[in-house]
Amino acid sequence: MTSLRHAGIVVSDLDRALYFYCDLLGLTLARRMQESGPFVSSILGMENVEVETAKLAGEDGSQLELLAFIQPVADLAPPPSLIRRGPTHIALTVRNLDSLYARMAAQGVNFTTAPRVSVDGGAKVTFCRDPDGTYLELVEPLSKKP
Repeated sequence: MTSLRHAGIVVSDLDRALYFYCDLLGLTLARRMQESGPFVSSILGMENVEVETAKLAGEDGSQLELLAFIQPVADLAPPPSLIRRGPTHIALTVRNLDSLYARMAAQGVNFTTAPRVSVDGGAKVTFCRDPDGTYLELVEPLSKKP
């Protein structure tokens, strides 16, 4: 492997998700498009796929892809859990976590806790959920004092 290209999150409402990820978290919309046809259907292993996607970029060029399926209808899976097998969350590096937490909490975003400093003192951390319940770990790196 040479790098992690992006992470994908299936959402129920792309506009609502874009508000959360761009307006609240500060990612930038790099590309939004409708996808359908033999290529996308074959790579996903499904028939007649129609999906609207949005590629979001962080300041460092890292990407997050949001997918809103039109056909087939997205799975109504059980609520996400931080302790189930398989992917459980996505960690995002942020600046000024206390300010971001206050702004997002004021908009009704649910958090597991207020930001806390990690045991080793290297980061301030909290978890929140996006509008569809996906867990996000928000991490502000801290400079350790000698």
